Amino acid sequence: MDINYELYKVFYYVAASLSFSEASKHLYISQSAVSQSIKTLEKKLGQPLFIRSTKKVCLTAAGELLLKHIEPAVHLIHRGENQLLDTESIGLGQLHIGANDTICRYFLVPYLKQFHQKFPNVPIKVTNATSLSCVELLEQGKTDLIVTNDPNSKLNHSYVKKTVRTFRDVFIANPAYFQLSQQAIAFCDLQRYPILMLGKKSTTSEFLHHLFLQHQLELIPEIELNSNDLLIDLARIGLGIAVIPDYCLPANERELTILQTIEPIPERRMVVSVNPNLPLSASSEEFLKLLPEV
Repeated sequence: MDINYELYKVFYYVAASLSFSEASKHLYISQSAVSQSIKTLEKKLGQPLFIRSTKKVCLTAAGELLLKHIEPAVHLIHRGENQLLDTESIGLGQLHIGANDTICRYFLVPYLKQFHQKFPNVPIKVTNATSLSCVELLEQGKTDLIVTNDPNSKLNHSYVKKTVRTFRDVFIANPAYFQLSQQAIAFCDLQRYPILMLGKKSTTSEFLHHLFLQHQLELIPEIELNSNDLLIDLARIGLGIAVIPDYCLPANERELTILQTIEPIPERRMVVSVNPNLPLSASSEEFLKLLPEV
């Protein structure tokens, strides 16, 4: 079907804002021209894309389906334009990384510093999202590369470029509130205490629930949060036993102790991934050179 890209462009901006007037402002064309473009597209596709009323505009089911395909395409075009413009002006395009806040804080910061010192004129953009959501960003072309935890149910392992570190999850507690013996504790005994952990939309939650199920146990957390640092703070004041990556616990920690478990907790990886279906920017290649490989 031969449809002018401009029609899809108009559709995208109307769908993104759910406003014909906002789309006209962004595209610098009249509102009537926007309306006519949408009518033309609907006619060519043979079905309505929007439900129009005096108060609001909504997508039809067909419109929602089309947006899922058009949105990543528009992002890819913008990304390509930006890379060309940036390459022409400063030699390297923008570096755009996706990672969760823990990885950003405890791993990426020194490498971002090195990259910035080496290429001070290259703009750096970091999108903060869970390791699961980062995969979607990479597939949609919204990031050049992502640094995530693995195992990761969303990640295609053909995307993995290198393993940059390994780690283990540890259960931590404040002995002033929980009188636990120095002996190793079983998972089934841990269930008697309030467990503090990351929320369901994290790879950590996926990993731990799967690990407990392997031992015919159900892990039911007392508190679920989106920050490992906050989990540490709550463990310090005795709200429960937190589970965090081992590298998050300060080396000089005095209040919290790591609990030894009878059942072994498998090692996990931190990996950097790229989309093999998209060209890798020069800035991404330079950043990858700075990262270690385990």
